[in-house]
Amino acid sequence: MLGTTSMGMKLQAVDSSMLVAVGYDEENREMRVIFTTGDTYRYLNVPKSVYLELMTAESKGAYMKTNVIDVYPHRRVKRP
Repeated sequence: MLGTTSMGMKLQAVDSSMLVAVGYDEENREMRVIFTTGDTYRYLNVPKSVYLELMTAESKGAYMKTNVIDVYPHRRVKRP
């Protein structure tokens, strides 16, 4: 999944039991996350620092639950 593109955004595969891949659009401050369930979410107004911290977090799922989910506005991306 490394280098996968989702709606014009390049996604990076991650080692996580909760997440498959994460991408970030610095210009729009949007983070896109693909969960292991197959659901994809767009998180809006996310600072680049949060994306970078997520990508280096030992537990990406725990970081998402504490620092992203229910913290930033989000939209579910419909499955193809």
